[in-house]
Parts: sequence; C-alpha cells; structure tokens
Amino acid sequence: MRAVVFERYGEPARVREVADPRPAEHGVVVRVEATGLCRSDWHGWQGHDPDITLPHVPGHELAGVVEAAGPRVSRWRPGDRVTVPFVCACGSCPACAAGDQQVCERQSQPGFTHWGSFAQYVALDHADVNLVAVPDQLSFATAASLGCRYATAYRAVVQQGRLAAGEWVAVHGCGGVG
Repeated sequence: MRAVVFERYGEPARVREVADPRPAEHGVVVRVEATGLCRSDWHGWQGHDPDITLPHVPGHELAGVVEAAGPRVSRWRPGDRVTVPFVCACGSCPACAAGDQQVCERQSQPGFTHWGSFAQYVALDHADVNLVAVPDQLSFATAASLGCRYATAYRAVVQQGRLAAGEWVAVHGCGGVG
C-alpha cells in the first residue's frame, strides 16, 4: 500500500510503498476513505510523543470501509462503513468496565501507538469496542472529523462541564476543539 512515512522526527515525510497491514484476531483493517490532519500529528512528527517508533505513519482522524476482520470480531464485516475515536480502548480493563473507554489503561491510538491513517489501509484493534458505524448519508470526510475534534469538545462540555440542554456556554480557543 501507499503511505505517508517519516523516518526521522522533524524531517520531511514521503509517500512510499509499505506492507499492507493485517488484522489482529480482535481487529480489523479499514480502507481509508478520508483522514484529517491535526496538530497532534505535528507533535508526533516533532518527536513529542514517546509512543511513536520510527519509521512511522501518522494519522488518527479517519473514516473508511472495513476490508478484513479478525476471527474474534463479531460486530463488523467487510464493506461496513466505520470511523473510530481518537483513543481506542481495550474493552476489558477497569476503566473500560466503568464506561470510561477514553481513559483506558491499555489504550491505543492510530497514528501514535501504531501506524495511522495517512495510508490506504489502517489496522485497528478491539474492533467490537472501538468502531462506530457511519451511515450512508454521512460523508467520509465528515465522519473522519468526529473521533477527535467533536468527541473532545463533547466530553469537555457535557461530561466535564456538565452542561445541560438549554444552558449557554462560551468556548475560547482555536482549532477543532475551540
């Protein structure tokens, strides 16, 4: 497959051929139809994230179509339209059991803990826990923005800020969250 790869922090990335990913027993491979570019990707490229090992394929905001599924995946099949949150959960640690997958003790993040979506295909683990269906009427580009920008903003406003329907809020900042 073709992918954007950087081999040294801060140096130019290049599009090149790399091996196709394979799904883990509990994972899938998604054919990437849309991917976003986030400031977090810049931080990874600069070497600010200790989870990244070189060479590396960045990208964590994605949407696409399931190409292959591991034998332990029960909810997803090839051809399903999906997206994924920025933080992928294991589904079995105490945080996941409490419904707090966003702070999973064994979390993974495409584009950080493993190769990401600046490629034709991306492998995603624990598919039954992490994948989110994308309706036919929603574009892949819109769906790709949901897992990082909108999920971060939603959690900040609703869960941390405890904002309720009918209340007003002022959000300061710039970028996807602001």
